[in-house]
Amino acid sequence: MHPSRRRFLVLAMAEASLLTLAPARALAAPLIENVTGLYPVEVARVAAPTSTAEVAAAVRNWPGKIAVGGGRYSMGGQVAIAGGLHLDMRGMNRLLKLDPAARVARVQAGMRWRDLQELLDPHDLAVQTMQSYANFTVGGAVSVNAHGRYVGNGPVVNSVRALQLVLADGTVVEASRNSHAALFRAAAGGYGAVGVITEVELDLAHNTRIERVVTEVALGDYPAWFRRDVMRGDCVFHNADLLPPHFDAPVAVSWHTSGKPLTETARLVPRGQSYALEQNVLFAMTELPGGELLRRQVIHPLLLDKPAVKWRNHEASLDVAELEPRTRRISTYVLQEYFIPVRHFAGFARAMAAVIRQHGAQVLNVSVRHSPPDTTSLLPWAKEEVFSFVLYYKQRTGKAAREEAGAWTRAMIDTALRFGGRYYLPYQLHATRAQFEEAYPEVAALRSLKRRHDPDGKFSNSLWARYL
Repeated sequence: MHPSRRRFLVLAMAEASLLTLAPARALAAPLIENVTGLYPVEVARVAAPTSTAEVAAAVRNWPGKIAVGGGRYSMGGQVAIAGGLHLDMRGMNRLLKLDPAARVARVQAGMRWRDLQELLDPHDLAVQTMQSYANFTVGGAVSVNAHGRYVGNGPVVNSVRALQLVLADGTVVEASRNSHAALFRAAAGGYGAVGVITEVELDLAHNTRIERVVTEVALGDYPAWFRRDVMRGDCVFHNADLLPPHFDAPVAVSWHTSGKPLTETARLVPRGQSYALEQNVLFAMTELPGGELLRRQVIHPLLLDKPAVKWRNHEASLDVAELEPRTRRISTYVLQEYFIPVRHFAGFARAMAAVIRQHGAQVLNVSVRHSPPDTTSLLPWAKEEVFSFVLYYKQRTGKAAREEAGAWTRAMIDTALRFGGRYYLPYQLHATRAQFEEAYPEVAALRSLKRRHDPDGKFSNSLWARYL
């Protein structure tokens, strides 16, 4: 049969299948974009389930490929597959269980961290581990095995008690460290390769009062200083900023538990605030002469100079809108991240800065975080204790700029591999197949597990179509 005729029949059958789903809703939305505006994926259909039963029905009835998306903050098509079904999980946003005494919550996977925080805060509870911004969905955070600035917590999987998964045949399973453990390990950081995460059960933390402490540290002294001053037991959040053009003078920002009076009385960051000032500052730093000097000598000191005492939930409920540009038509803001063994911190930092300068990459900031080894997920980004280097940079949106970004990203990946590190997978798909295989040799185990549970390769996306 001619490929175009075969595709027509597949889509026709899929249309008929989805129309029989009740009460599942199928929406015609052929283009799935991500936050950067780069690499949109044309799909056949979008389904917006509100229950696990609807997800299972959609998986059983769709004859082709399926990809899963939440907040769509991954940046290289990780939430969609060309010509396939996109499961938009954002309608699955209910709290299913909350036990304040045991500090446990169970949520549907499409719930955003910010929505969960609003329900936890009246109980003086907080999310144990999440990204630095609260816009992401819980299931998406588990799927990429996210982390934040939390000291000693490592990736989000360390706070996950159990996952509910829909497998390729529509079967629903409860996966944990003790039941369906292989699927649990593969789903955390598996980017939807083995199933659809529909529910997540989480350990919670207390909402404590925290105080910001800012310290300038020499690059070579930072690992020892971190172990002595940050890992002492009362630090909740920590990151160190490395600023252009040299990226060699860490400005460490630590939030320690405190009994001092609050300087910020709001318990959560208000929703829907205007971030026009932040957008204009970003524009000035990246487009006007002397932008780097403006940031280093004026803006950064102003941001960190005032004393700050607030609730943990306030600092954890930041809105990613503060990082948004005024427009993404000509340029966009992008992330990439590298996980480097602690012993190679300074060596990698210097080599990273050399790559950035060599390629003229417009990196606004490098944020350094820490993680203990990940002993749970099948594709761990922290095989040992690591510092993570999160690069936040500006990139033009044209083809030439994308190719240029690819070239310096591959140079960065080579640098990370040379220092025994790994790169993070939710960003632009610039890595070569060889680089991916070297960074994640455990992928052989993922392939084996996928053949067992998804022999037809139903679950896919742009990431796995390229590398798996």
